[in-house]
Amino acid sequence: ACFQGRPKCVLALSVVLAEQEGENLSGLSNNPDKAIFAVRENGTTCLMVEFAVKFLVPYDVLALNGIDLITEQASFTLPRGAEIEGKCGSTESEIHISWKNNAYILRIYFSKEFRDKGIEVWKISKVQFVYDTSETSHFINAYNPGKHTASTHRLSALVTPAGRSYVCTAQQTLTLISSDHQKGITVSMYDIQIQPFDIASDFMFSEPYKCITDQRERLEETLPLILGLILGLIIVIILTIYHFHLKLTAAQPQLPRDRSMYKNM
Repeated sequence: ACFQGRPKCVLALSVVLAEQEGENLSGLSNNPDKAIFAVRENGTTCLMVEFAVKFLVPYDVLALNGIDLITEQASFTLPRGAEIEGKCGSTESEIHISWKNNAYILRIYFSKEFRDKGIEVWKISKVQFVYDTSETSHFINAYNPGKHTASTHRLSALVTPAGRSYVCTAQQTLTLISSDHQKGITVSMYDIQIQPFDIASDFMFSEPYKCITDQRERLEETLPLILGLILGLIIVIILTIYHFHLKLTAAQPQLPRDRSMYKNM
């Protein structure tokens, strides 16, 4: 029973009130590779991710001689029909994406922090990937099959000003270290838009913050146009100056070219 003044009862009540649920919105995307997931708290969106994800997972198989081990690579993408769970907080949030009856689980952890000059940002602080090599759709004849967990170490990725969503078309690649003999797992994300905090409108991302790679590509696309405009302007200026020069020259009195004509003047 709860009695007045007991903090545990207040905490339990707050947990009940802050009901959180995951929603799969991937059907809203026209891109067959892109998934859209949301975490909602009390009927309001508190975390959204929209991206395509590709995994590259090394695993061991037995060689034909039955003695040696050979490393193969399993390559697969995040399915749009995955199941979602998540947690939202004021400074820490997370989303768990699972499929194939929890044979695969991608967990992404977000956190807020203050940087130089008191600027508040959010970032991905940890990524964890659980995979089961006994799942035969991607792992063929795996040696000693079973579940493994791969994690990042001291991660600070996708750093974004607080109150804004991170947007990046270019591929962002993370390397995770697996419990399977320290193998390196590659997780590549692209066509990204993510916001784990401060979502103002339901199912709507806040103002985008573009990644440096996209900004550089945009500059590379527009730079030839800018240079072309500058070159065209320079040509117009030169032609204008030349035109005025011709007019001034034509207006001046012409002196005789034959020196003998000066004697009769």
